Amino acid sequence: MLLTILLQATATAAGISKFGAAIGAGLAVIGAGLGIGKIGSSAMEGIARQPEASSDIRANMIVAAALIEGVALLAVIVSVMILLLK
Repeated sequence: MLLTILLQATATAAGISKFGAAIGAGLAVIGAGLGIGKIGSSAMEGIARQPEASSDIRANMIVAAALIEGVALLAVIVSVMILLLK
C-alpha cells in the first residue's frame, strides 16, 4: 500500500517538475533580459556623462552582458534537461 502511494506521488511530481522547469526557463530568460537592459541603460548614462571613457565603459558592458547571458543559458539548459529527463 505504501509503495502504491509513493508511485502515485512520483507520477504527479513528474508533471509538476516539468511545469517548474518551464517556469524556471522563462524566469531565467526574463531575468537575463532585464539585467542586460539595466546594463545597457547604465552604460549609456555613463557614456553621456563621460564621453572620454566610452571605450572602457563599452568593454565592461560587453563583458557583464556576456556573463549574464552565460548564466541564463546555463539555467535554460538545466531546465530543458529536467524537461527531457523526467
